[in-house]
Amino acid sequence: MKVALAQMKITADIKANYHNSIHLLETAASHKADLIVFPEIQLSPFFPKYPKKDVSQYVLKPNNAYIHGFCQACRDNGIYASPNLYIEENGKRYDMSLLIDDAGSIIGTQKMVHISQSEHFYEQDYYSTSEDGFAVFDTKFGKIGIVVCFDRHYTESIRTETLRGAELILIPTANTTIEPSEMFQWEIKVQAFQNSVNIVMCNRTGTEGEMMFAGEYIVCDYNGQTISFAGRDEILLIADVDLHGASKTRKAKQYMSLRRIELYE
Repeated sequence: MKVALAQMKITADIKANYHNSIHLLETAASHKADLIVFPEIQLSPFFPKYPKKDVSQYVLKPNNAYIHGFCQACRDNGIYASPNLYIEENGKRYDMSLLIDDAGSIIGTQKMVHISQSEHFYEQDYYSTSEDGFAVFDTKFGKIGIVVCFDRHYTESIRTETLRGAELILIPTANTTIEPSEMFQWEIKVQAFQNSVNIVMCNRTGTEGEMMFAGEYIVCDYNGQTISFAGRDEILLIADVDLHGASKTRKAKQYMSLRRIELYE
């Protein structure tokens, strides 16, 4: 399948960010992409850099017009999309990714499971932890999972989705230039290799106050090889990803079948 990654600069104007997102979706569809992946919290500035602010203006309810707009755009353009949004559900607020199919239906949601709390990432002040854990979604292309940003640092996240059959894992993120870029790349490549799964990580880019987002999206195949890697410019790029090759390779390598789970803690 063809996967588009929208490496975006994001402003304080939620409406402008939405229209930019829709434009990128339409552009991806016009280039025959099957799926477009967006970065973390794509409709707002990265507010978790500040502790305990009122950010209610960025909160979306499940029936919000912007969410309906993403669904309509997927339907109109015949493309899947995975936006990542700040969503309130049952009185709790989540860092949440959606998976929308090409008929405009939300076929899955993934909330962040592990919530960071550190300088510039005061995420526990804003996000509730997922009660649902990790999920994998059936699509006409194969099985797709989502691991939200900080969750990728826990090997259990990608391993769990792989054990549930994921052939492609999407990672929306907000990595900055002061973080260890090369290590983050290897983190994705090694997990892709060890789990025989395709992984795509899509990042914000640009400067927001004192934070500079790194861009550097990465598309990695099930052998741990980099298919595509971006610099720091705002860019939309489409990469070919072989979902079924992941399942075939996973069976051949036997890394999963030879696990000794009775010895693990």
